[in-house]
Amino acid sequence: MTSIVLVVDDEDMTRKLLRLMLERDGFTILEAEDGQQALEVIAESKPDIVILDVMMPNMDGFTTCQELRSQPETATLPIILLSARSQTEAVQAGLESGADRYMTKPISKPELVQTITELLSGVPVVENP
Repeated sequence: MTSIVLVVDDEDMTRKLLRLMLERDGFTILEAEDGQQALEVIAESKPDIVILDVMMPNMDGFTTCQELRSQPETATLPIILLSARSQTEAVQAGLESGADRYMTKPISKPELVQTITELLSGVPVVENP
């Protein structure tokens, strides 16, 4: 059975790029343009993992992540925050919001696929120093 990945980003080009990268590795991709739409897609489609942009209109990635962690149905849903912000404070805020992993753009396909695979298999992901 193929894993379902929800890609949440307000930039159409980023969603398309991630779709192309991940579909080639056998993942089924769902898309949302912001956090509010992501919550709706998650409620309807029950993805296996979420890749969530940080800076989005309506509901940012941190808020979306916190909302997902506060609900019993989504409290353990694997979440990868993806952002152009690489400052220590941003990474810390992302992890404190409940993300399982914080990755920076531009993203490497092998690193992303490996992280998704590890999170879906329950293997703890070790942060880079």
